[in-house]
Amino acid sequence: MAVTLGPSSPDADIHPIATGPAKEIVEKHSIQKTWIVLEEKQIPYQYIEVNAPLDPSSLLSPNPRGAIPTLYCPQPDGSKPLYESNIINEYLEDVFSSHQPHLFPLDPYKKARAKIWVDFVTSRIIPSFNRFLQAQGEGEIAKAHNEFLGHLKEFIDAMDSSGPYFFGEDFTMPDVALAPWAMRLWLLDHLKGGLRIPEPGEGGEDEQIWERWREWVDAVGSRNSVANTLSEKEYYLPIYKKHPRLSDLSLL
Repeated sequence: MAVTLGPSSPDADIHPIATGPAKEIVEKHSIQKTWIVLEEKQIPYQYIEVNAPLDPSSLLSPNPRGAIPTLYCPQPDGSKPLYESNIINEYLEDVFSSHQPHLFPLDPYKKARAKIWVDFVTSRIIPSFNRFLQAQGEGEIAKAHNEFLGHLKEFIDAMDSSGPYFFGEDFTMPDVALAPWAMRLWLLDHLKGGLRIPEPGEGGEDEQIWERWREWVDAVGSRNSVANTLSEKEYYLPIYKKHPRLSDLSLL
């Protein structure tokens, strides 16, 4: 992860470059969901690093929210911006439909279901992850922990039982949507006493759910598009400790 920093920046002490496999692709950070799609579909792209909160770059000025990711799309009257990672990902899937793999199922019903669960990640899982990360005090932490695990279990229960991905053998947009957060859940071990998912054989009535979860995490984490867009763990923790109230952790 890289940020453009001046000497007086409050983030000047945060590690400034991508590390590990992510460094092999680009020596900077990205919004990982869209980066995963670009890598999965092998879409040629130019990566431009912008630190949105500190750098009011002209690259962001056409975006009314001044947010990242921003994708500049060639149009007859010039390049036009798109923003919001889920919208960008749908656009990339439509425009580069000849690029494999298809990240939405071709079956209309399954495609609609995929969109439902992408939205579930965005509207339920990620906000509850943020609340868990921000919770203070034993009671608030316990409530946030139960809420987050409840949403996670609902997502797992909707998965195809054959695995390893959400729709079985095919890696699709619901997997993309959750992957960045799933790969960062280890942070909770350092910040909130851990996620406390039961160990194998200790899940009780939820044993099959957590077995399916471990299968999914292993499969998603081993995909090149996910592994190669992660920095080394040691550089994430200082960011989360410094900014526990980040409203959009996809920035990491």
